[in-house]
Amino acid sequence: MTQDLATETRALLASLGVDPARLDGGSLAVRSPITGETLAHVRETTLAEADREIGRAAQAFRTWRQVPAPRRGEFVRLLGEELRRAKADLGRLVSIEVGKVLSEGLGEVQEMVDICDFAVGLSRQLQGQCLPSERRDHRLTEQWHPAGPVGVISAFNFPVAVWSWNAALAFVCGDSVIWKPSEKAPLTALAVSALVARACAAFGDEAPDGLATLIIGARDVGEALVNDARVPVISATGSTRMGRDVGERVARRFGKSILELGGNNASIVTPSADLDLTLRAVAFGAMGTAGQRCTTLRRLLVHESVYDALLPKLSAVYAGIKVGDPREEDTLVGPLIDADAFEAMKRALDAARTAGGRVHGGDRIDINGAESFYVRPALVEMTEQVDCVREETFAPILYVLRYSTLEEAIAIQNDVPQGLSSSIFATDVREIEQYLSATGSDCGIANVNMGTSGAEIGGAFGGEKETGGGRESGSDSWKAYMRRQTNAINYGRSLPLAQGVKFDV
Repeated sequence: MTQDLATETRALLASLGVDPARLDGGSLAVRSPITGETLAHVRETTLAEADREIGRAAQAFRTWRQVPAPRRGEFVRLLGEELRRAKADLGRLVSIEVGKVLSEGLGEVQEMVDICDFAVGLSRQLQGQCLPSERRDHRLTEQWHPAGPVGVISAFNFPVAVWSWNAALAFVCGDSVIWKPSEKAPLTALAVSALVARACAAFGDEAPDGLATLIIGARDVGEALVNDARVPVISATGSTRMGRDVGERVARRFGKSILELGGNNASIVTPSADLDLTLRAVAFGAMGTAGQRCTTLRRLLVHESVYDALLPKLSAVYAGIKVGDPREEDTLVGPLIDADAFEAMKRALDAARTAGGRVHGGDRIDINGAESFYVRPALVEMTEQVDCVREETFAPILYVLRYSTLEEAIAIQNDVPQGLSSSIFATDVREIEQYLSATGSDCGIANVNMGTSGAEIGGAFGGEKETGGGRESGSDSWKAYMRRQTNAINYGRSLPLAQGVKFDV
């Protein structure tokens, strides 16, 4: 703990294979939210360099698409092995760069390993369909081909895992990948890129130059990637405002976008809920990652019959939670990413007070100096879902509301612009099934007897409405990185036309 963060960070980056020259002389100052200390000055990618990197990726795609899919899976297996070996160092680097507690930093790297494992198996299952043809002596099939270079724009809160969700699938699908990380987390991106280079070296000559490229910079660099017609697929994680701009730009050139945007996630606590289980799940869902997950629990809808039993217990947990340096083993809540996040939290709490809310916590804590922003998670009792409750604030604020009927609770939950994650705590099967039905949660994720965060890679991740509609990670999300082709094969000697059309010549 006595070693300064910049020295420790450089040692970690060296162990992960990052050239020390990448860390000095640039205009992008990288600061750790743990202390506010400057870790490095990274050089940003110029627009001309971004254009060249996209060109390298386009050339790599033309080679990579010809490598058999199971062989592409072998490359991802090698990448997974590199990540396994680097888990301790990369996980700690995640904690230093974005302020996650150590277990969450390690968990993010484990998620990368898991998606590599998933993608290796997927490399032998990129199957199409054989369909019945209405024409005699005909066969009708569908097959999937690689789409092309995939652009990945990631956010600070999951600086490496979200890239892997996209990249592991894109690689086995036959695509190259161009990564534009958050300006707040370029160091972890440099580290992962070094590990990809190691995997390429182990794989051999079949891994083309430009298979995985990295462009670092601000909005202009991201726009260059989004606007480039050589990149048919753009995956973007961030705010709804950002996603709306990205979606419009990509659609204008008839590209395909995978948008993972805002979340204003709610859990419903029913009269039949197991309150002890509920308490543990709510605590992690609302306070994990200092409230800076897109799946963070932000609204808790509690039935009037259990409200007075649950709230005192929840308040006690909030009052006793350990907020502190995320490198310390017993810390559960680390810092906010920066001053802007702290100011946004203050504005939201002021608005809640003005609307009649009772705010518990939310105060700033002096830890590691004035340049870091540690806060006590806020529990806010509201009488109704006012505007500030309907907006996402990327901070540990949990709004709590009473409800009378399950129908009322579902209506409150769904009455927000976002539609990412949701959950219900219940032991009554009728409540659960109603919640999971077409008249229940309108979110892309709906959990039962667990919180809104902590998604597994086996299921498709993403949401509806202003969350963007994208899906990443498991299930059939791989289809977003490929193009579908329908094939009709005539193996007879006549030429019957579909729908009985006659055209005799």
